[in-house]
Amino acid sequence: MVTVRPFKGLRPAKELADKIASPPYDVLDSDEARTIVKENPLSFLRVVKPEVDLDPSVDLYDTKVYEQGAFNLRHLMEHGEMIQENKPKFYFYRQIMGDHAQVGLVTTVSAEDYRNNLIKKHEFTRKVKEEDRIRHIETQNAQCGPVFLTYPDVPEFDALQRRICRENEPEYDFVSPDGIRHSLWVVNSDKDIETIERIFAEVPSLYVADGHHRSAAGTIVAERRQKDNSNHTGNEEYNYFLAVIFPKNQMKIMAYNRVVKDLNGNSLDEFIDKVHDRFDVTENTVPSPGSMLEYSMYLDGKWYGLEPKAGSFPESDPVKSLDASILQENLLNPILGIKDPRTSERIKFVGGIRGTEELEKLVDSGEYEVAFSLYPTSIDQLIEVAESGNVMPPKSTWFEPKLRSGMVVHLL
Repeated sequence: MVTVRPFKGLRPAKELADKIASPPYDVLDSDEARTIVKENPLSFLRVVKPEVDLDPSVDLYDTKVYEQGAFNLRHLMEHGEMIQENKPKFYFYRQIMGDHAQVGLVTTVSAEDYRNNLIKKHEFTRKVKEEDRIRHIETQNAQCGPVFLTYPDVPEFDALQRRICRENEPEYDFVSPDGIRHSLWVVNSDKDIETIERIFAEVPSLYVADGHHRSAAGTIVAERRQKDNSNHTGNEEYNYFLAVIFPKNQMKIMAYNRVVKDLNGNSLDEFIDKVHDRFDVTENTVPSPGSMLEYSMYLDGKWYGLEPKAGSFPESDPVKSLDASILQENLLNPILGIKDPRTSERIKFVGGIRGTEELEKLVDSGEYEVAFSLYPTSIDQLIEVAESGNVMPPKSTWFEPKLRSGMVVHLL
């Protein structure tokens, strides 16, 4: 059973929340972040992407970058722009994007639960990205970007959340520049806090939706500090990392699409013939597939529909039956020569939020030769893979809306 723990959140002053809260560090490049910060100097991007305050020639992993982020966080605190709670609390964070709404519990979760696989993963992590997150946490002595978790629905908790949000005014309620509405409620009642802890103590597992490197980094920091602390008790803040937990019935997963730079030495006709060997192909189809086991391929100004031939994949395997796996094993690898999509420089992944127009734009520009539009992975598929102890192919899920950074920070 899992542990959730209230904490003394560091939060923006109420009147500054819309200015401070920022996109997460990994959805913008440095130039995009610099543009935002130039227009809004209070943006939390100065903490989570602190290279914006340094010369562009400075390496992203230079010690100066991490130190700048710590300086910027202290500045927000010292000037009263961000204030820490006087007692541990939970928070409810609601996001509304179009007709989709989701409400998550802002909490800290146990690094020990992560080590013991009560917080289950579905992706591999890369050491270089882990170390980057570790250096941010250790230099700032804080966790500034929450991990995005999900769990099987618990009706009692859903009812509690609805009551608290109905009976109380949100502390923050604003619309970000991308049109998404963000609202935050503070859970002040000791009784409600105790009830939340009790309910989650009966939840068998949590699942990482987004933030594998942040959760791994939080756990590694906990291990290092435990080793260095001769008076370690297990109650220290470093034993927990920041998370927002959403029930699975509220999760919105979008497609994660692919574009490839060339046809691996094949002519257009040769490539199409090889695709026909492994897929049923239709011409002049729609840009977005209508169900699982369907793909839309954009090539030479035209959309094609692809369906894998019967027997071309093991239907009972939770990983190999994923649409992303089938495409990789039946087309990207054998036909286009993309053996390892994690390291290949010939493939680019495009989040579904950018739409299929972005795929057409990339191919029509001549920079890429072919694009593949996929059907979104389901949350049940994600949980099935995590429960099996396996991992998904890279870039199998794109979650929207993204969590804003700086809404609540966990100080260590």
